[in-house]
Amino acid sequence: MIKKKYLLVAEVLSYKSKTASFSAKESQRHTVLRCQRKMAMKPRSHSHNGNGYASDASDGGSSSPSPPPSPPRHSGLSHCRRRVRSKVQYAQSLKEGFGGSILLRRNLRYLLLLPLLYVPGLLMCVGSFSALLGRPTPPGSVYRSHEMFRRLWRDIEADNSSAIELSSVWKFKRKLKEQRPCPNSTSGQRFESSGPSGYLIVEANGGLNQQRSAICNAVAVAGLLNAILVIPQFDFHSVWRDPSEFGDIYDEDHFIATLEGYVKVVKKLPDALMEMHDYNITNVPTFRIQAWASVSYYLEEVYPVLQKQGVIRVAPFANRLAMNVPRHIQYLRCLTNYEALKFSSPISILANKIVNRMVEKSSRTGGKYVSVHLRFEEDMVAFSCCVYDGGKAENIEMDSVREKGWRGKFKRKDRIILPGLNRITGKCPLSPLEVGMMLRGMGFCNGTSIYLASGKIYQAERHLAPLLKMFPHLHTKESLVTPDELAPFKGYSSRLAALDYMVCLFSEVFVTTQGGNFPHFLMGHRRFLYYGHAKTIMPDKRKLVVLLQDMGLSWKAFKYQMKEMLDESDRKGILVPRVRKFNRKTSVYTYPLPECRCLQKSHNTERNSNSSFFN
Repeated sequence: MIKKKYLLVAEVLSYKSKTASFSAKESQRHTVLRCQRKMAMKPRSHSHNGNGYASDASDGGSSSPSPPPSPPRHSGLSHCRRRVRSKVQYAQSLKEGFGGSILLRRNLRYLLLLPLLYVPGLLMCVGSFSALLGRPTPPGSVYRSHEMFRRLWRDIEADNSSAIELSSVWKFKRKLKEQRPCPNSTSGQRFESSGPSGYLIVEANGGLNQQRSAICNAVAVAGLLNAILVIPQFDFHSVWRDPSEFGDIYDEDHFIATLEGYVKVVKKLPDALMEMHDYNITNVPTFRIQAWASVSYYLEEVYPVLQKQGVIRVAPFANRLAMNVPRHIQYLRCLTNYEALKFSSPISILANKIVNRMVEKSSRTGGKYVSVHLRFEEDMVAFSCCVYDGGKAENIEMDSVREKGWRGKFKRKDRIILPGLNRITGKCPLSPLEVGMMLRGMGFCNGTSIYLASGKIYQAERHLAPLLKMFPHLHTKESLVTPDELAPFKGYSSRLAALDYMVCLFSEVFVTTQGGNFPHFLMGHRRFLYYGHAKTIMPDKRKLVVLLQDMGLSWKAFKYQMKEMLDESDRKGILVPRVRKFNRKTSVYTYPLPECRCLQKSHNTERNSNSSFFN
């Protein structure tokens, strides 16, 4: 339709321009004739001699020859012609201008394609085109860590002279200010009546720590709305495939008792309400709440419905409350996360055994050990779209895993996969080899005990071999417990993650290699326990991948860079964000201070003993 409109406009303009040109030519012809008639009527002021040249009459008819004068120029005719030419030129320029405008409008849609040229540009720089053209790839875009390891292995093996003591890894300390006491109660603070407004049902989705976030937020929302909270339900997810319920992972009775006086919690809806909804919880009015909803939204939109209906259901409930909430509501998050959520007895008992066995295995370092959260499972490697050292066979295998797990998501036309770009921007999971080289470079000797918190490693035998060469005292939950002890946890990803969570919580050093809820919650919990210090190594992966591709780098120079990275993690470990009233931009689960500081006094004795967490 638009194209037809442009063609019609073009035809009209073309007709107008032709008409203007014809009129201009006719006008020129008539003007020239008119000027010629005027000139014919004027008297002549020149005479001609015998030679045929004009001479002035004032010469008195002198017979002396004179130079031939220039041809006569009649100013009147010249002016007429100039005037005519200007009209013709104007008509011509008008025609060209309209024609150029039409061409510009016709080709305007092609200008929209220009931003897409940026992607081929990236491909030329990072992708396979640069290799085809013989251009050097950007530093860090190609996985060559295995080559670097082979080149430096002798130096790594011989270097234990400057081993770092685990007790002296963390040098920075923060002096915490005195915190005012925690509120004794939060119920009914915003409402005239202390009676509850109704029942709140939430459905927590995701893995272990995303569910943990949902539970803490649910308690906060219940306090905000003065509602009775029903024990949260867990959504069965196609990725985690864990059918566990709240009581399988957390101690329900402890949860209810801890929150008493703040938020009332019940295990199920009363029979009268269940009967009203045909004993089907999905019949309860469901709210679809946007992520990070504000306090005002809950009070203005949700609260009136809760009062009217007596019960509401929110599903899903991940990240459905903003971080900026009143102090007494923020305190509910702290109370829930660090006191109310205690792992169930089966998890606590086995986690306690694993921690004690790790301490025994770490006698060379005074019972202290390093924990590493390694995200190098098959699905994680596939999802990252990063390329390692497996060659064509790896590419085929990863394509198959992506297709099986995500059903064509990575084959869509709008999906562009750039492994090199992913690597230099720090989005690729660190391989076990890279973690080992980083830790040895930071000064951890081969006698250091390492606990590996991970799922099933992708091609474990091949990828774990170099890590075991650098750190032979490498342990996992599978190696520290018997098959019979671990059997009740098999097939339950959240319960297995809970075991890893507790072992990492009590390590002297925690190493995170990829983002996610697990390291974020764990860093916050460690800050809460260890006087505001996360005691966590957060590698700069953008810098690390460049160093591991530099084949001219010496082991001494690499160590210098790694020790700088360790110092930076030490400095960042004690950071406390500036939090003003209703101005929190960071997660209270990752940075629990200063709001959760009032709870720390009750945990002073627990820092030196792990037993209180498992009783």
